[in-house]
Amino acid sequence: MTSILVLNGPNLNLLGQRQPEVYGSTTLADIEAACTAHGDASGLSVSCFQSNHEGALVDAIHAAKGVRDGIILNAGAYTHTSVALMDAIASVELPVVELHLSNIHAREAFRHKSYIAPVAIGQICGFGAHGYILALDALRQHLLGRTSE
Repeated sequence: MTSILVLNGPNLNLLGQRQPEVYGSTTLADIEAACTAHGDASGLSVSCFQSNHEGALVDAIHAAKGVRDGIILNAGAYTHTSVALMDAIASVELPVVELHLSNIHAREAFRHKSYIAPVAIGQICGFGAHGYILALDALRQHLLGRTSE
């Protein structure tokens, strides 16, 4: 079975409480449950992990090599600052979909720069919690070799 890691970065543990006008009212637990259920229905094994610590995210990316088939990463603010996450992704040679709940390109200028984008197969942003389902579908299609559909 295809195995996907859904990796969430800093402050995403506060989803549903933190700036619901930007990030929505869905909690991280709700998102993780939806990802697992959608994975089950799509023939994917989905594991979820969240950390506010950059090193823990790097460790999770490293641990995915040889165990997972791909990663969905919402790196939060680390998207715009972390060369370490970029290097970790490049080192494990797994397909990664970059994900954001909000449209980072319609927000503050500092959010327009992504260190993840150059090493990701694609980016999904602005669709709220549903973006995770879109990312699972996109990664599944990529892994099946049908990215042009």
